[in-house]
Amino acid sequence: MMSASQNDMIAAEFLRIAAELDDEGANPYRIRAYRRAAGIIARLMEDAGALALRGELTKISGIGEDLAGKVAAFYQKGRIEVGAIEPGQLPAEIAAWVNLPGLNAAIVRHLYQRLHIRTLDDLEALTRSRLLRTLPELTASEDEILDGIARLRTGSLT
Repeated sequence: MMSASQNDMIAAEFLRIAAELDDEGANPYRIRAYRRAAGIIARLMEDAGALALRGELTKISGIGEDLAGKVAAFYQKGRIEVGAIEPGQLPAEIAAWVNLPGLNAAIVRHLYQRLHIRTLDDLEALTRSRLLRTLPELTASEDEILDGIARLRTGSLT
């Protein structure tokens, strides 16, 4: 049987996901669903993972199939990845940008979907203009990103 602290860990993970989705500007109803599920799971007296594996977690109002599946995934892996770029969501050459210094899935998605950055040349121009640094999650300098772009072009960054 999972301890109450494990349910708290799952609830904390759902709150992390809600914050990540909020940062990405995701659907507010989806964000609210994660926050509501976090509260429900934190208050459970029984192990949420065991309930999910038995298919009983969905019987609780506010927990659907998707969220129950994420509880089961957490139970098995210890972490839930929601903000990661899904295959097919972005072209492979764009998705590879998550390997560049300072970039993560949320930034790459933002660059592609909202700023319409489509090529390494576009990304390089944005970086050289120093406008890339205005993104709050960016954790690398322009020089580090430009070096990463050069290495990505030669195939030495994977």
